[in-house]
Amino acid sequence: MYTDTVAAFRHRFGTDPALVVRAPGRVNLIGEHTDYNDGFVMPLAIDRAVWLGVRPAPGRHVRLFSVDYDAWGEFNLDAVEKGPAGWLEYVKGVAWALAADGMPLRGFEGVLLGDVPLGAGLSSSAALEMATARALVAVAGAEWRPAAMAVAAQRAENQWVGMNCGIMDQLISGVGREGHAVLIDCRSLETRPVPLPAGTAVVVLDTGTRRELVTSAYNERRAQCEAASQLFGVGALRDVSVEQLTREGGRLAPLTLRRARHVVTENARTMEAAEAMAGGDAPLLGRLMYASHVSLRDDFEVSSPALDVMVEAARAAGCIGARMTGAGFGGCAVALVAEGDAEAFTEQVARRYAAEAGQAPAAYVCRATDGAAVVTDRR
Repeated sequence: MYTDTVAAFRHRFGTDPALVVRAPGRVNLIGEHTDYNDGFVMPLAIDRAVWLGVRPAPGRHVRLFSVDYDAWGEFNLDAVEKGPAGWLEYVKGVAWALAADGMPLRGFEGVLLGDVPLGAGLSSSAALEMATARALVAVAGAEWRPAAMAVAAQRAENQWVGMNCGIMDQLISGVGREGHAVLIDCRSLETRPVPLPAGTAVVVLDTGTRRELVTSAYNERRAQCEAASQLFGVGALRDVSVEQLTREGGRLAPLTLRRARHVVTENARTMEAAEAMAGGDAPLLGRLMYASHVSLRDDFEVSSPALDVMVEAARAAGCIGARMTGAGFGGCAVALVAEGDAEAFTEQVARRYAAEAGQAPAAYVCRATDGAAVVTDRR
């Protein structure tokens, strides 16, 4: 992708870029819909990313070409205004957020491309935001602080784009660690790399179904969680234990109780999964992944028929564990498999899913990678 980025820049601007940045997408092993509840998540940055080749430009103008959308976009840093929904709004939102934080931004020209599947639940939007932030910081000559940049990128998506996501996607794109998942405390933003169990591989299983989060039930689920936390008298569901939920949950309406039960038990599963991984206990991690999917399907109701078929196909193919991943309503599942079985596993799952769902899926082994970075800098 680096070579493709340089070639695309040269084609549009006639010279090589001054620098190239890369920001990865992510797959979440466990800890779903817990991030905006101040809870715990355990994603890994993957070897699919958004790439951005740039060169500084005089003045305060930003001009970009998106290879994936075959479209130009531009705006002035002194007069950033919202426009029609689309890829450029994520770029503008990050510039707006960083400017509000007092960063001395400079204009630049650039070319964007990537291989994170769009709408698949692998955080293509967060990868775009963090690639933009990494480029803006580099062009400005400022210090790269991944956690602070992730917070700014999250604010861009919340307040500029209109998607009330939590911090997980942006933060893992910034702090990913090669060969590791990262346990994230979404309240303190503390992170702890956790090694993947020896001899295992992570496989992403793309159902081929897509959803639009801004107009989906995602924001509704967030509001339901906030209502539940208010009924418990706490700032977020992170502060409710499984024991407290069992003891006091009868005060909640049935629907609100189901939403709260998922979040509270998912936090507990995520912490248990981190300990299982630290101890190399892949079977326990697999059981926790399956339990997470059941909770997301039945209590949080964000799975879909296609995702359920995919998880069952993965189970039938002999994986260690599997679950839907991402916000849900479509997109991808994630499976943990024995490393030596990965190729045969993906083939078997693809055949079974195609037979039952009537469409061919995409399946690929993912490598855990480092977070957003300048790949080269020749200024």
